[in-house]
Formats: sequence, structure tokens, C-alpha cells
Amino acid sequence: MASFLVIGGSSAYLLKKESFGKVLKVFRLETPFGLTSSFYLIKHPEGFNFYFLSRHGEKDYDITAPFVNYRANIYGAKELGVKRIVAWTGPGSLRAEYRPGDFVVPKDLLDFTKGRKDTFFDNKGLGFVRQFPVFCPVVSNALITALKELSLPFHWGGVYGCTQGPRLETPSEIRALKVLGADMVGMTLSPEVFLAKELEMCYGALCYITNYAEGVKKAEFRVGELFEGMLSERERERVEKAVESFPKVVLKTLSILRGSSESCSCSFLMERYRRKGKIGKDWKEWVLKL
Repeated sequence: MASFLVIGGSSAYLLKKESFGKVLKVFRLETPFGLTSSFYLIKHPEGFNFYFLSRHGEKDYDITAPFVNYRANIYGAKELGVKRIVAWTGPGSLRAEYRPGDFVVPKDLLDFTKGRKDTFFDNKGLGFVRQFPVFCPVVSNALITALKELSLPFHWGGVYGCTQGPRLETPSEIRALKVLGADMVGMTLSPEVFLAKELEMCYGALCYITNYAEGVKKAEFRVGELFEGMLSERERERVEKAVESFPKVVLKTLSILRGSSESCSCSFLMERYRRKGKIGKDWKEWVLKL
């Protein structure tokens, strides 16, 4: 058992799991919502254990965002005893100052996904969960501290616009998202963060900018390249450097979290239902029996 889970997003499959620590075990769980992705139990260099899960696959980008089994992964994490989740994702930038290769710790989210299984509480009268703050402040603060200590370029407070995918967005969609307040556009943080909150787990996100979104900067179409030419060679180098930094960012963040005395409200998000007598102490009964 371990209380931390790291969810690796885009390019997680490129990193050797041994770069995060000693791999102790690899397994998948069967849940009421299907099979999870692979969990890696890893020993942190400081001696404590944590789990790692690659959201999109093990060898390549095999599972696109709409088809990730978010409910199975989050349910499995809860069953394993996870209390805090650090998740990364690779969105495109809607702002010139958010450059490819920069890190962003988001504070808010716009959800434009369609038809995803986004709650554990189908037809159960539960789930009126407040979404402020969207991301756990304790995890977010740990990420900010880690990035500062590692002297990595980052921005704090961006708004993540989550689209359905797997296609990229049209120029008009990007303009609309910008008008609505989005700073980045990606495809994975919803419903992942909302499902974690339903099961009273802390969830913080770290974005690394992979490209400028369509229409933000002029980009000629180049056949057969990543994003069909939306990245210059220099920008690609910066993105690759950011990906290479993930092991040290993750390890530093987990170390900070383990030593933190900060508190948050994440573990009390369902307290109103407990006080009403609608749910009990066993979280599985909330999901499966009500």
C-alpha cells in the first residue's frame, strides 16, 4: 500500500520507470468499472513507496483521451489506499507567454468533454460536490515549491480547457475557448479530477506545454510530423527537455508532500452526505450499493 499516485500523461511511456525509483511490482486491478491501466509500485529514493500509472499506455500513445478508463483507474487508486494524486498532462497553449516546454500549475478548468463516464454516482442522488478549489491546494503548492527549487520555468494559475478529442481543435474553437478564459487546451484532466474528488482524494495537476494551439501562432502544415508542423525544432527541444525533467519534479514533489503539514478540505467533500446519514464510512458502498 502507498498513499501517493503519480498519473503520467503524454510522453510518460517514453520514460523508464526506473528513473523514478526501484520498481517493486507491476499489476492491474479488476474493478466494477473494468480493468485499470498498469500500476507500478515504486520505491522513492527516500525510502517510501508510491504508485505510478501511465494514462495513455506503456509503449506509445495507445489510449487516446476519450477512451481512458478514468473510473477504473481512480477506483483502483482508492482501493490501493491512495490519498493524494499528482497528475501530469500536455496541453497546447492559448497564450504567447506560455511557451512550449514551460510548466503550468493550473488552478481552474473548463470542461467541454462529451459523453464521458464522469461520476461514480449514477442515479444515486449523490455528487453535488463543490468545485472550488478545483485542484487540491496542498498538492498544487508542493508542485510550485518543487518547480521553484529545481529552477524550472513555470506559470501558476492557468485555466485548462478540456476538450473531447482525439482530434485537435479547430481555429474557431480555440478562439472561443480563449474568450471563455482558457489559457491551455488539453483532453485528459476531466473527468479524472472530478472522480478523484468524489472519492475524497487530493488531486493536483502539472501541465507541460507541448505546442501552441491552432491559430495562436502561424504554423505551416508539415506532412508526417508531430502535430503536423505545429512545433519548431527549437520548441520540440524545449518540450523534450521538460519531459526529461518529470522524474526529478515528481520525486521532489512527493518528498515535499510527505513532509508537509498543510491541510485541505479534499477528504471532507462527502461529509454533508455522511451527516445526513445517506452514506456511511465504507466508500465502496457509496459507489456500488446505494
